[in-house]
Amino acid sequence: MKRTFGFLCLALTLLAPPLFPAQPSAAPKGKGTGKKGTAAAPLPAPTEKQVYKEVEGKSLEIWIWKPANWSAKDKHSAIVFYHGGGWRNGSPNAFARQSAKLAEKGMVAFSVQYRLTSQAGVTIVDCVKDAKSAFRWVRAHANELGIDPAKIAAGGGSAGGHLAAALATLDAINDPKDDNKISTMPAALVLFNPAVRLNFARAQEASNTRTPESVAAVSPYEHVKKGHPPTIIFHGEDDTTVPIQSVRDYGQKVASLDGSCTVVGFDGQVHSFFNREPFVWDTLKQAEAFLKKHQLLE
Repeated sequence: MKRTFGFLCLALTLLAPPLFPAQPSAAPKGKGTGKKGTAAAPLPAPTEKQVYKEVEGKSLEIWIWKPANWSAKDKHSAIVFYHGGGWRNGSPNAFARQSAKLAEKGMVAFSVQYRLTSQAGVTIVDCVKDAKSAFRWVRAHANELGIDPAKIAAGGGSAGGHLAAALATLDAINDPKDDNKISTMPAALVLFNPAVRLNFARAQEASNTRTPESVAAVSPYEHVKKGHPPTIIFHGEDDTTVPIQSVRDYGQKVASLDGSCTVVGFDGQVHSFFNREPFVWDTLKQAEAFLKKHQLLE
């Protein structure tokens, strides 16, 4: 009980408002078309939705965007996205625009619904478990989904970036109902202002139940190891929610273990800048080049 309460405290401590704002469901008015006062363009709907897991009677969905003329016989590459929102809120809509565009380029794109810490009893550990369950579901159903199980990337923003990084780092956290023989190691990571190094000091100051060891258990930086997938991180230079130095530290640690992690800083930009025009497309263009470099996009 103490451990469950502790992880919930961690989520609330690190991300008390206004930290880690939810990613918007759509661009603000005037941003979607570039014309002042005009309504934002509607978000592209997924091709389909599937249930990847049920927890205590609640179905968790994975939204899927498929390329035109998709066939189950295909061997497309894929990417699995996780939304932000401080682990407390948000929805799979957060990456609808990116998913639809990547599907146009030939990838099968997924966006994951996971349990939120705003729900009673849910902790960051549960979010990580769901993230891994969803990724394993995609890999296990690769033949039905028309994808190559060796070419599945992952991505996410803010807290969702943490969950994507957790796939490659937090080996000790798994849903006991999962088939752990199915690897959660992505072929590559595409991260947007990710929370990859959690703040020990702030957590300890706010709660006497916290220890550096327990915070480290859910901090990807502490668990980087050899074999880390190639990674690109898009980050605002003026982000005060997740300081850019924390992701640079992450990138340096990956590099020290013979991995590749590129941090792309955007001058004058703050947290969640990538949700706004024109940055949503600027970052996506660079992400596409990164995916092509690693043979995940033709």
